[in-house]
Amino acid sequence: MQSISQVAKLTGISTRTLQYYDEIGLLKPSKLTQSGYRLYDDEALQTLQQILFFKELGFRLKDIKMILNAPDFDRIAAFKKQKELLLLRRNRTDRLIRLLDRLEKGEQCMSFKEFDLSDYIKALEDFKKRSSDDVIRHWGSIENYDMFMQKIKDDEELVARLAIKQFGSVEKYTEAMKYNLEHFSEIMDRWQSQIPEEIKQNDLFLKLASHKEKEVSSDEVQHVVKEIIAFAQGNATSELCGNQDGYCNMIIDLYSNDYLKAVTDSKYGEGSCDYIVEAFQYYIMNVDTRADIDK
Repeated sequence: MQSISQVAKLTGISTRTLQYYDEIGLLKPSKLTQSGYRLYDDEALQTLQQILFFKELGFRLKDIKMILNAPDFDRIAAFKKQKELLLLRRNRTDRLIRLLDRLEKGEQCMSFKEFDLSDYIKALEDFKKRSSDDVIRHWGSIENYDMFMQKIKDDEELVARLAIKQFGSVEKYTEAMKYNLEHFSEIMDRWQSQIPEEIKQNDLFLKLASHKEKEVSSDEVQHVVKEIIAFAQGNATSELCGNQDGYCNMIIDLYSNDYLKAVTDSKYGEGSCDYIVEAFQYYIMNVDTRADIDK
């Protein structure tokens, strides 16, 4: 057992912070002495370590408490997800460092203004704060949602290019996404009432996943993508599918969900979900080549 002052010295966290964690039920001491002093055992320190990792990743204390108190909370699984998030952050930092290296050498680099997704990312953050129940319902957990946002940050340039191609500008894309977030439950209820069932019943996704060893740019793979789109437009409402680019982006969003990724990879094989996303991303980024695919 360690006293609160010993834990503070070990971790660098103030005793007042540890007292606050106790007050809000985030980290209770293992026991109290007869004089009322807090004592912490190894299990409590492990929980504190978990809390600090979540804080490092930008989680709010409210969300951390909810995650730790979940009946199905798995400490090792949480460590694995925290590692994934930190690796994504490190990869992004490494790219920024490489960019700075180029700038230091006097190389010319493109403007970043047209690829700035900060407003969209802020909208995602705001959505998480006000609609945590929806986040958990559709992403499986706050952790999954944060990983989803980190992937957007990590692939910011690609996401921005897709947004510009479909909507004309990042600003228009952001406005459309803000509307979708404001009506998220309604939209997702419509999607999930039809799209997931289509995914379950349609062997075309299995057919697409079976081509994992081929380049997504190949005519054969892009033919399958087009078959999936035609099937969806023939079996779902026009409001749900919208235009081709809208449907492709919807599939990309759906398959970026960690829960669906786990289900898909389990059903079609490891890497299938990422391959499906890449195939659809290639399709909507190469609109000028689609006529050749149809021949």
